[in-house]
Amino acid sequence: MNTRPVARASSLLAAIAISLVAFTVGAADEAGWPDHHPIRIIVPGGAGGVTDIRARWLAERLGSRLGVPVVVENKPGAGGNMGTEFGVRSAPDGYTLVVIHQGTMTFNPHLYARPGYDALTDLTPITTLGQGPLLLAVNPSVPATSVGELVALAKANPGRLTFASPGVGTPPHIAGELFKRAAGIDVAHVPYKGGGQAVSDLIAGHTTFSIEGLTVQLPQVKAGRLRALAVTGSQRIDSLPDVPTMEEAGIAGYRFIGWVGLAVPLGTPPAIVQRLYRQISAILATPDARAWFAEAGADTATPPPDAFAASIRAEHAKAGALIRDAGIRLE
Repeated sequence: MNTRPVARASSLLAAIAISLVAFTVGAADEAGWPDHHPIRIIVPGGAGGVTDIRARWLAERLGSRLGVPVVVENKPGAGGNMGTEFGVRSAPDGYTLVVIHQGTMTFNPHLYARPGYDALTDLTPITTLGQGPLLLAVNPSVPATSVGELVALAKANPGRLTFASPGVGTPPHIAGELFKRAAGIDVAHVPYKGGGQAVSDLIAGHTTFSIEGLTVQLPQVKAGRLRALAVTGSQRIDSLPDVPTMEEAGIAGYRFIGWVGLAVPLGTPPAIVQRLYRQISAILATPDARAWFAEAGADTATPPPDAFAASIRAEHAKAGALIRDAGIRLE
C-alpha cells in the first residue's frame, strides 16, 4: 500500500491548521489591542532632544488614531543604551514602543563591549520617523561665521574648543568625531544626557559648537541664539537656503545623514506590528507631517518593517568599519 499520498495530505492539513491558528491568534491580538491601557514610547535620551521632540509629536497623533493615551518616557544614559535595554526587556504586548536611531542600533554595538542588548535580534523595527542631515552650529559669541573660520580658530587654539553631543556614541558625537578628522582639528568632546541639555549649554556659551539634528537646533538658529554654519547632507535645505553643505564649506567628502525610527520588543505579535506600521505611515503621509519634517530638512519615507530591518543590518556592518577606520574610541 502506498502511504505517500496520505502522508502528504496529512502534512498539508497540519500546515493549514497551523496557518489558521496563527491567523486566528494574530487577528485576536489585533482585535483586542489597544484596549484601555496606555501605550508608552521609550525615548533613550533626555527631554528636548531630536528623539524626544519627534516622539512627543507622534504620541499626540498616534493616541488620537488608536483611541488610547500614548505617553513618552525618557530614560537617558550610556549613549542610549539604558533606555534601549529597558525597552528590550519590556513585555512584547504592543504597549511599549522604543525610539531607535543610528547610535543605539549601529554605532553603540561597536563602541560598547556590553551595551545590554543585541541591536539586530532583540527588537522588531517598525519604520523610520524622519531622516535627514544634521546642522553644524556655533554659539554667536564664537568668532567664526563660516566652517573655514571655525577650522582656523580650532587650529590656532588646539584642544581649547569643545563640541557638545547628547552622549557618547550618539549620532552627533560620531558626526563631530568625523568632522575633527576630516578637518584635521583638535577639539574636545563634551557629552550630555540628551540633546536638549547639550543645546542649552551651547546657547549658554559653555561649549563652542555642535553637529545636531535640525529639529532641535533650527528654532534656536531662527531665534538668533545659535549661528548655523553648514548642513551635513548632500544638498542645502529649503529652511536654510543660505547655509552651505559641509562639502561646499570646504570639508571634502563629508556627508552625514541621521535617522530616527521606532521598534517594539522582539515577540510582539506581527498583527500589532503591522497595525502600528499602518497607523504611523498614515500619520507621516499627511501634509502636516510632511511640512513639519521638511522644515528640519528631513523626509517622511516610511519603509515597511522588513525593509527597515534590512537597512539597519546593512548600516550596522558599515558603521563597524567606519568606527574602526576613524579610530573612534569611548572616552
